[in-house]
Order: sequence, then C-alpha cells, then structure tokens
Amino acid sequence: MEKEISREEAEAASLELKCKNCGTPLNQEDDYCGHCGAKVIRNRLTIRTLFHHINETYFNYDNKLLRTFLTLFSDPKDVIVGYISGVRRKYVDVISYFAIAITLSGLQIFVTRKVGMDMDFYDTSTAVGRQQQAMFNRIYSFSTDYQSLVLMTYVPIYALIAKLIFRRYKKFNYTELLVFFLYTQAHLSIIFAVATPLLILPGIISLVTLGTIIIPLQLLYFIYALKEVFGLTGKQIFWRTVMFLLLILLLLVIFSVGFAAFMIKTGILENNT
Repeated sequence: MEKEISREEAEAASLELKCKNCGTPLNQEDDYCGHCGAKVIRNRLTIRTLFHHINETYFNYDNKLLRTFLTLFSDPKDVIVGYISGVRRKYVDVISYFAIAITLSGLQIFVTRKVGMDMDFYDTSTAVGRQQQAMFNRIYSFSTDYQSLVLMTYVPIYALIAKLIFRRYKKFNYTELLVFFLYTQAHLSIIFAVATPLLILPGIISLVTLGTIIIPLQLLYFIYALKEVFGLTGKQIFWRTVMFLLLILLLLVIFSVGFAAFMIKTGILENNT
C-alpha cells in the first residue's frame, strides 16, 4: 500500500514538473526551462524573493536591461543589428525598451511638473516677463500632456528621413530603420528622464537651458549610432548628417507653425493659468 502511494506521489510530482511559462516538462534538477529559458520557481512568493527578483531584474550587472542600456552606449550595432538579424534573447526587445522609456518619461514629467511649474524661467517683475512665463507654462503643460504621443511620432519621421538619406545603402528597409530609431530614441529618453529631475529640481540647471542642450546631444548620438550601424566613414556620415539636419529643420519649422496655429485656434494660448 505504501509503495502504491509513493508511486502515485512520484507520478503526481512528475506531472507537476512543467514550466509555468510554456508548459514544457522539466526534470527535478532543472533550474531553467530548456525550451523558453525561464527560471524554475519552486518556492512561494515572499517579500524577500520579491526584492530579490527586483534586484536581479533591474540592478544586477548581468541583467538584460542594464546590459542593453550600457551596450547602446558602447556598441549600438550589437543591439540594433543583432535584433534585426534575429538575436532576440541577449538584450531587451525593442518594444519593451521603448515602453520602459515612455514609463520613465511619464514619471519624469510628473516629478518636474510638480515642482517645475512653480519655477519662474523668465523675469516676472515685468509685464512682458509675466506674459512670457505664462505662455511658457501653457506650452510646457500642453506638450508634456502629449509627450508620449510626440515621442512615438518622432520615430516614423526619423526613419523616413533616414530611408531617404541612406537610400544608396540598401542595408535596411523602412521597418528595420524603425527598429533603429525605436531603440535610440528610447535610449535617449531613458537618459533624459533620469537626468532631468536630478538636474532641474536642485537648481543645477534650468529647464530652458536643459532643453537647448538635449537637442544637440540627441543629434550627436544619432550620428554616432548611424555611423556604427551603417559602417560609414567620418566623411560619409558628415554629409548625410548635413542632409538629415536640413530635413529635420524643415520639418521642425512646419511642425512649429502647425503647432502654433493649433494652439491659437483652440485658444490654449489665450487661457489664463
């Protein structure tokens, strides 16, 4: 009778040994699923295991997120071209990385708006200064409300411009260029989402000054990443950067005029703050 029970228990135990993520049968000694790579969880969730998981996921040097972040600095080609060519397990996938960027940008907006909107970026001792400050607050409030939408809008526009500029190099199609700018735009957004509150809130730098610094830094990173991914020489990337800038400036003028017209038409600039 005891043998039958132990045999039944053994069979039940073997039936339970399946990956909780993909259902693949596992051996007793397995620590990871051989099919999907997920870690085998045998213990119940506790506060200790929860903090261990958070530390392992976000702060461990060998975790995907930190590895992706650091490699997009040191070797963006390995991340971007690797993903395009089918390497999908080594780094955080492009959609998840972009989603992390949008989340952090949202947190950054929440923090800076709580404090930043109370700051005066213009000389409010004069009527002109007060008008400038009020207009800045309205534009800043409106743009931050829709920052995620704007962030997503940039990517297909950048990819289209790059497709036109690099048409001689038939290395990537439009969708693959979308991947490039999703990764790079997300990477820059994560950096600025973390850096902005650290610089703005202590008063190290003003929001206006930081905004003027961000644009050239973005451009420099795009140039660096494009050079690495396309394998271009300094001369080749220089002329394509000039063309990229001209097209971006043209689109920026069109966007600024359209944005101003929209705000005037909807009465956003006329509302009192």
